Amino acid sequence: MSVTSFTAQPRPDVPLATAGRSGYAPPIKTALARRPWQPWQRVLFRVAFPFFILLSLPSDLGWYKNLLTIDWLHGHYRDVYDIARFSPSFFLRGGGGEGGAPALLGYGNWFIALGVALLIGLVWTLLSRKQQEYEVLYYWLRVIVRFRAGIGIIGFGFTKVFPTQMPYPSIGLLNSDFGDMTAQKIFWLQIGIVPWYQVFTGVVELLAGTLLFFRRTTFLGAALLLGALGDIVFVNFAYDGGVHVYSSYFVLLAAFLLVQDVPNLYNLLIREQYTVPQHYYPQFRAAWLRFTRLGLKVATIGIFLVYLTYLEYLNFTYDPYKQPAQKGITELRGFYNVTEFQLNGRVLPYSPLDSMRWQQATFEKWTSFTYKVNRPHKLDLSNGGGSPMRDINRTFETTGLAGGQRVFYYDADPQTHTLYLQSKVLTGKEGRRGQAREKPGANSSAQYQASLAGWIPAAAQARIGDETYKINPAALSTRRERGIKTEQKPEQRDRMTLTYHTTDGGRRVVLRGLNERKDSLYVVLTRVDHKYTLSESTLSAGQY
Repeated sequence: MSVTSFTAQPRPDVPLATAGRSGYAPPIKTALARRPWQPWQRVLFRVAFPFFILLSLPSDLGWYKNLLTIDWLHGHYRDVYDIARFSPSFFLRGGGGEGGAPALLGYGNWFIALGVALLIGLVWTLLSRKQQEYEVLYYWLRVIVRFRAGIGIIGFGFTKVFPTQMPYPSIGLLNSDFGDMTAQKIFWLQIGIVPWYQVFTGVVELLAGTLLFFRRTTFLGAALLLGALGDIVFVNFAYDGGVHVYSSYFVLLAAFLLVQDVPNLYNLLIREQYTVPQHYYPQFRAAWLRFTRLGLKVATIGIFLVYLTYLEYLNFTYDPYKQPAQKGITELRGFYNVTEFQLNGRVLPYSPLDSMRWQQATFEKWTSFTYKVNRPHKLDLSNGGGSPMRDINRTFETTGLAGGQRVFYYDADPQTHTLYLQSKVLTGKEGRRGQAREKPGANSSAQYQASLAGWIPAAAQARIGDETYKINPAALSTRRERGIKTEQKPEQRDRMTLTYHTTDGGRRVVLRGLNERKDSLYVVLTRVDHKYTLSESTLSAGQY
């Protein structure tokens, strides 16, 4: 393996601008031998090498299981996204920063990796004192880091290019009290209301990742990544966004990739001297090495820039992962005032202080029903992703929202005009960041069906159908089929069964049935044609 480097010997008395005018042309290419490193550089590298290897390679067995079980012919965006989205995870949970109160603000796994790297560096130094430089290892470490950063930020950016990460606010959210929202919720909504800006931020991240795939544009990609993700780190700390660790992860990788060019930047911008980067680059003389290198790069670009684009488009169009994919009942859509409310046959007059009477209600264009009541409920502090499979587990409508806004997912029996509603907030044992958590059963699907017995009649369930296939066939995937079955386990949720009837051309809706406490309800809703200052989105996910 030979070495080819680029160097130049500028005239010390001729600054860059003058050299250009005088016609001075430094030599373009010369051979440069691998020079010895300073002792401190060698010691630092012996620690940095294992540290960034530990950070850049997946350490979770679940990652490898997912990779080996992907059905590439019937893919789901989450298949590829989960390949791209991982961060160091050794012994501490919550390393990704998405929930709970993890050790050291979520950076605990970084310190574990640093401790292991220091130990390896110490042993390496004792065993390899005669080694004068590590140009070859340094080159390959940079390759690993830049491809890790490129793949990861592309997966991160596509959820903005196809704006599903921060959805446009639902009608229920538009009619929620501002003071009942967490800082995180406010920030996510203020990005969600300008979807084309969200697309722009995604394009920046996508561009940064693409540039990192190529050696000659690594500096540009790393600089773009450092600026874009540095801002996201600050935003997450300021708004308690929950993904500060994962965004910091890319800042760290970008900073490492930029270190090599700091002396060149200083020489060019501060000293104003002609500068040509002098970096080691191996020559791949064997044909199999050249074809292997080219094949790996083409495969990476094909999977993460072509295949993932297609899968993200399908998800955005037919199955947006933070809002229900199923179309709601068209005649019920809208925002309503509760003009009459009877509980167990007793009329409850309107009062904003009443803990039982509903104040307002909303039927979304998807299968969500919300009502407002002066009664608190569990606060979900997650980032709103929930589960990307079952509609009921897509919790963006409920996360970061206190007060009395209740959100229910409904199955509708079109023959009997009956709604079977389940709260999107679990009422079982509380898990991470305020979300309830259940223990999975041995046979989740069978237990799930058993848990519905007596609540949704078998005949009604047959008419409602299987949620798995209630999307456009183009978006069906093996992962969706497996994922929905996995999530169908017994759950503790508030449930209501209500029949609906519309009058006055759909302007009034009458609901009758039983609430979650088995109390008898009779509710009259009157549609309100509310005109919002916020204009309707021109880039909305889903088909409703």
